[in-house]
Formats: sequence, structure tokens, C-alpha cells
Amino acid sequence: MEKEIINPEWYQVAELELVYKTKVKASQRPKISRPEDSFALLRQVWNAEKIEMVEEFKVLLLNRANRVLGVFQVSLGGVAGTVVDPGIILAAAVKANASSMILAHNHPSGNLQPSRQDEEVTRKIIGATQFLNMKVHDHVIITAEDFFSFAKEGLL
Repeated sequence: MEKEIINPEWYQVAELELVYKTKVKASQRPKISRPEDSFALLRQVWNAEKIEMVEEFKVLLLNRANRVLGVFQVSLGGVAGTVVDPGIILAAAVKANASSMILAHNHPSGNLQPSRQDEEVTRKIIGATQFLNMKVHDHVIITAEDFFSFAKEGLL
């Protein structure tokens, strides 16, 4: 019987390191208690020049006390939509050691009603987070003037 030759190049892999660095004390992080808090924070971090121009998808990553660990921009799209990859969201959440999250995107049209695609991506992300014992508290759609909350409307 022939001995199998193992090529050492097959076993060269990258070393991964999970790092979480912050310069913000836990007590100084904004706390999200209601959808209005999410909207107020999102308005501060959203590019006002783009809100009516292109669709963006962001995630507020939260700790167990619902304090914001960070805001992660998932994607930047066009006037009618943007691509949302749940794997990218989960990778960011794990790296930040988040316990929960709030999904957010804008509608450049100014229409606050969620589309079928908005509802589908929300369900998909909720399903994905359950495997990691994370929770999606809300999905907020914002415009330059107002917001829509899936949680407030009983859609979660």
C-alpha cells in the first residue's frame, strides 16, 4: 500500500484574532430604551446628504444593558435598494461581543412603509441571530423627517 504524501502547503491557513477595542466607558454609551432613542441616534450618525439619495443599511450593536457598542454600516446601495448579507451582520456582532441589535435602513423615497423585501430580510436576520443567542430588538426605517419601527407596530 502506498503511503499518502501530504503537501504542507495545503495546511497554510490564516490566523484569526477576535479583537474588541473601545475608548468609550460603558456608562458613557447611549442606552436604547425605545424606538425614538434609536431614531435619535441614527439621525446623528446618518449622512444627511445621502438619506434622500441612496439606501443604506446599518446595525446598532448593543450590549446586555442595551447600551450601544457601535454602529456598523452593512451596505450602501442605490435609490431603490441595497444588499443585506446576514453573515456580515453576524460577523460584526460577534466581533463586538454584542448581545442584541437594532437593524436600520433608510428609504430615499420618503415612504416609511416596509416593503416585502424589508420584512423578509428582517425574518432572515432574526432567524440567524437565534443560533447565537442574540436578539433583534427592532428594525427601524428612517427618512429625513420620521421613522417606522417594526417593534412599535408589532411586526417582530
